[in-house]
Amino acid sequence: MLTPHLAAALRWGKLVLSIGDAITKPNTRRFALLSLVLGTVVLLSGCTSASPGPAASGEPVSAEIAVQLDEAVAEAMTLSGSSGALVGVWAANGEWTAASGTTEIGGSAPMSADMHFRIGTNTTAMTCTVLLRLVDTGTVALEDEVSTYLPRIVGVAGVTLGQLCQGTSGLGSYSPALAAEFVHNPARSWPAMEVVSQGLAAPRSGVPGSRWSQSNTGIVLLGMALEQATGTKWSALYDQYIFHPLGLHDTSYPHAGDLNLPSPHAHGYAATVGADGPICTAITDSTLLSNSMSGVAGGVVSTLADMKIWSSALAAGSLLSETATQAQWDTVPEDVAAPSWKRYGLGAEQIGPLRGGSGSIPGFISATLADPDEALTVVVALNNSSAGDQFALALARRLAAIMARAPAEDTGTPLWAALPWSDDQARSDLAANGACPTDPTAVTDANID
Repeated sequence: MLTPHLAAALRWGKLVLSIGDAITKPNTRRFALLSLVLGTVVLLSGCTSASPGPAASGEPVSAEIAVQLDEAVAEAMTLSGSSGALVGVWAANGEWTAASGTTEIGGSAPMSADMHFRIGTNTTAMTCTVLLRLVDTGTVALEDEVSTYLPRIVGVAGVTLGQLCQGTSGLGSYSPALAAEFVHNPARSWPAMEVVSQGLAAPRSGVPGSRWSQSNTGIVLLGMALEQATGTKWSALYDQYIFHPLGLHDTSYPHAGDLNLPSPHAHGYAATVGADGPICTAITDSTLLSNSMSGVAGGVVSTLADMKIWSSALAAGSLLSETATQAQWDTVPEDVAAPSWKRYGLGAEQIGPLRGGSGSIPGFISATLADPDEALTVVVALNNSSAGDQFALALARRLAAIMARAPAEDTGTPLWAALPWSDDQARSDLAANGACPTDPTAVTDANID
């Protein structure tokens, strides 16, 4: 009888051998499978040890770099209409954190670094990491079809668990159709089947496995399937496979009826969504919110310190076996308009040499970037979601660019010779993605040719 670890290894062998199978000789395949099984069994026995965080210097950044980082965050707050921001940079050439602005628009209470915020669709990377941990244990396989676990749902034939995380399921996303309702009525509790049904009725991006397209529908479906496969609720799955192993004591997955954020926290704001985008004359307070609108695609709450630990662990694969980590970062191209250095893995993005992603939910946007070798980690969060998650990612990229060119204290050379974007390019992206700015003239001022 196969042990759970050996069963997991065999499943991984089948998965890996299915990629590029057309050019692989049969005898080579048998040798590769045997090597993979033996190696993965050993890896799985100790794959849950977590990295304590990035190998940062422990020293503050220079005064000159601190000014540049401060200015970048202040400009982003203005461009997005945010009253507050939580930002951290931990690198081999210095560390810097900031709790900028106030907790409310027009308020006077200052932000503090220990405040909680909704991480939005950054949750998706956690959900897909849980999937990979369940694959490591032999509970499920990436090539398992969704219908295996949800046989009564129509319209998912041929879609696999892995495709749901990769964004290649072909399923449409429910988010565009319901975005206005989410902002207008943030306290409403949404049954998972209701939002999934909306997504299944949306236009498909293609047949399963053909192309990438972001879909919260797929991630909510994945959540339903893994609850069936394990008989365990998601709050417990997150605790068992991510929060507890990493020591994320201030990170949680609230119940759908728990509208409050843990204290301390800032208020979160969002513009009402119209046919042509955000209506900046109608900014609403979305602090009290049911995370059921996004479920396991976007419902986790965390802090700056906890997201530092998580983003480093995600990039390094410290929660997974080596084979699972390779699967998570076996990326596919994103939208045809996306740059070649921006690709999608299982629930997270490869962005140049960095790994992470962005998150949005009414009230908050956020982003994380981390180097797999733990030389740089960036976390940002803003308390106005009107500009969208790509705005938060552009800010994280800008901060990474500033740090990349900063000289390391011991060598005097930059952290990286070059990123595939510059500070100025990231700044232009911020201007292009900005929405409902505090000062409308700031958009023109920040748009650099």
